[in-house]
Amino acid sequence: MFSIAAVLFAVAAVGGLVMAYMHFMQDRNPPGVLAALHGILAASALLVLIWGVIQVGAGTVLAWALGLFVVAALGGFFLVSFHLRKKRLPSAVVVIHALVAVIAFGLLLFAILAV
Repeated sequence: MFSIAAVLFAVAAVGGLVMAYMHFMQDRNPPGVLAALHGILAASALLVLIWGVIQVGAGTVLAWALGLFVVAALGGFFLVSFHLRKKRLPSAVVVIHALVAVIAFGLLLFAILAV
């Protein structure tokens, strides 16, 4: 179950990297379709992770990973609000969203591999 969440997060991360490239290198907001796909994949992964934590229980590392993914999701919702208003995404929030997600992903991988 946790492996499925990790794969979904990894695929979502690829979309996130493409969007970050567009934001920082091409100086434009990514297309809404790409942002939506990124969000759907990440939300699906988060639901699978929550389901796994409920089923198996959360060790400390899994609890931190889940908590950080929730924080990253909140940042993602904030970024979506800019998409919907057709405003430029705030670069600081893009970076923080990505860093929190990367740390959470690393913790998830650590929890999976440590078992």
